Amino acid sequence: MPTDVIKAKNISYLWAYMVKFCIGSVSVASCFLQPMGSERMEMRKRQMSVQQESVAGTTAPAQNEQPSQGNRGSNACCFCWCCCCSCSWNEDRDERNRRASYDFKAEGNADFEESLKPTAEEVCLWGQSFDKLMHCPAGRSAFRQFLRTEFSEENMLFWLACEEFSKETNKSVIEEKARIIYEDYISILSPKEVSLDSRVREVINRNMLEPTSHTFDDAQLQIFTLMQRDSYPRFMNSMVYKNLLKTVSEQSVES
Repeated sequence: MPTDVIKAKNISYLWAYMVKFCIGSVSVASCFLQPMGSERMEMRKRQMSVQQESVAGTTAPAQNEQPSQGNRGSNACCFCWCCCCSCSWNEDRDERNRRASYDFKAEGNADFEESLKPTAEEVCLWGQSFDKLMHCPAGRSAFRQFLRTEFSEENMLFWLACEEFSKETNKSVIEEKARIIYEDYISILSPKEVSLDSRVREVINRNMLEPTSHTFDDAQLQIFTLMQRDSYPRFMNSMVYKNLLKTVSEQSVES
């Protein structure tokens, strides 16, 4: 066979091999590139769906108010979003409203008494006995203002709360108010805790199992005696009482 013919065949075989190799490499590359592109699209779709689900999950409780998620939100811990139902800082909204209304009612009576103006005769009667002072609305108001200066106003607030509590007859209301009074004035964790001895505290703890309108009778009497023996003499010798007595005496003379 001539040499030129052999060279031509070799060149044709070489071109055919190169064309075949290029076509094969293109097909192989397309086989790799297409899956990579589809995987990227799938990953992007998954990310978008996850984001949509997370957004829907955060807005769903506020819109639908599902019971399980709503309870979780109300009982969430103060420092994290979890199911810490036993967190001591958590209270239901209705319970906070009832507590606020009761506190306003108990302290509102004392605030109302502050607006009363006593007569000269009433102020003179306060000096005769502590009972006459406490049974006079204007006297309780003046004495409460004095207790504020001694940082012992909680004694008067507790006594007033017990006075109102003793008039309750509804069992469910008695149980609720008994718990509130205990948490506000008896509990050692309360900033308004009153000073009671261990015997009275034991009586209260037993009575709290089935509270009645007489649950705090012993505690109220002890706080009343404490104010009578400790704060009342200082009040009678204070400038608050002397100035008040002088003012109402001058007004009575002028009138």
